[in-house]
Amino acid sequence: MASAPLADTLQPVELADGVEIHLRVAGPAVRSVAWLIDLIIFGITLFVLWLILLFTSAGIGMQTAMGLFMLCAFVMSWFYNVIFEMGKRSATPGQRTMGLKVASVSGAPVRLPQSIIRNLLRVIDFMPMGYMFGLICCLFTQRFQRLGDLVADTVVVYAEPKESKTKAIQVNVQPQAPSLVLTRAEQAALLQFLERAPQWSDARKVELSDVIEPLTGKTGLAGLSTTCSLGLWLQKGGNG
Repeated sequence: MASAPLADTLQPVELADGVEIHLRVAGPAVRSVAWLIDLIIFGITLFVLWLILLFTSAGIGMQTAMGLFMLCAFVMSWFYNVIFEMGKRSATPGQRTMGLKVASVSGAPVRLPQSIIRNLLRVIDFMPMGYMFGLICCLFTQRFQRLGDLVADTVVVYAEPKESKTKAIQVNVQPQAPSLVLTRAEQAALLQFLERAPQWSDARKVELSDVIEPLTGKTGLAGLSTTCSLGLWLQKGGNG
């Protein structure tokens, strides 16, 4: 099971409309474990495939079996990550095990061209051996991006935790005007919070509402309630 991500992995990203979001990026240590898991899965898959072709070689011929094996190994080597990154979870089995996923720097789901680019450049990141160049890039970039991530404009982040089976926090609030004049960016952030909050876990809602404690003057559930009140006031035609 993936360990809880550290607070200093939360990186701000300013979008084109001036709204700032935060991505909880994954460091090289947890990414290395995910890569090792994928490598084991990759090796086992090829081994099983080779056994199947070996047993069927009597019918199709050893050369044909070898050709099919090399073809499958080539496709898996180049498109293993791409296929899984284009899936619903945007992550390989190893990344899912560690609670990670691949996303665009904007926080949007990774697109096919981005996935292809970041994985084609693994050849360079692997040089001179053992992903040494990729590791150096990760250590010297703010969002732990290897060369493939930098070129494709992608980042590996912690996936949002699954929805808890426990009863969700019910926040019943009334619109409340802020005590300070809000900038357009702050207004947009509050409205975005109110719109996306139903998609987040309770812990995530509280975590994000704590960020604007200087505005609400509160943390925890009280801060969450005040944040919702301010967003609701803006949504109902406040000074937006």
